[in-house]
Amino acid sequence: RSIVTESTTDIPTPTGPMRAHLYSPRQPGRPEKARPGLLLYSEIFQQTAPVKRLAISLASFGYLVAVPEVYHSHEPPGTVLGYDDIGKERGNALKGMIPMRAFDDDAMALVRALKQHPNCNGKLGAMGICLGGHLAFRAALLPEILASACFYPTDLHSGTLGLGGKADSLGRAKEIQGELLMVFGRQDPHVPVEGRRMIHDALERSAVFFSWHEFNAVHAFMRDEGERFDAECTRAAVGLALDMFRRAL
Repeated sequence: RSIVTESTTDIPTPTGPMRAHLYSPRQPGRPEKARPGLLLYSEIFQQTAPVKRLAISLASFGYLVAVPEVYHSHEPPGTVLGYDDIGKERGNALKGMIPMRAFDDDAMALVRALKQHPNCNGKLGAMGICLGGHLAFRAALLPEILASACFYPTDLHSGTLGLGGKADSLGRAKEIQGELLMVFGRQDPHVPVEGRRMIHDALERSAVFFSWHEFNAVHAFMRDEGERFDAECTRAAVGLALDMFRRAL
């Protein structure tokens, strides 16, 4: 059984310091040991209470989990957007202001920080939901990422992420060297069936080592607040990710 401790760190990036929330497991009465690291990317709202609970849960399975504030170049440290129209509008606006190069620089900075962390053994994975699902896919392009779990990633099939809306993430899928897990809700309007087919076909063509799962669920079914939450699907989906991380990390 692991007890999880929380801390924060400010990681240098080309666009200024990026706040990251760290969740580190330890077992009482046993010597400290280095753990695999996980980059956990949030929805467009940054680290909300549901994202924090997810991070703590993952850490309790023995991973050093880092949740970065991806809007750090536009919002002060600690900013959390609300699950309301104002928060949604701001989050959607911000994801279109940041160049993809900046998202990539942030991922590389986070990878470096985790590798240098005394509680990390150097093996890294990534996981993300919604916007974070796309960023976890993007992180998978880095050779240091051995496995990546992408939950209902938005803007992946359309490439409409970042400044100018010209993300080339799917077109670069052949660069992914680690294992990939793709999870979707079949009733998700943000990733319709045509978009899911586009993603699946691109991964097939690129010979990526991936698993694919679709649940009868809506967008944000893993958010354990509000009417969208599906506990059964979430339990199964997170279990798939944990199985992959156990194999790969």
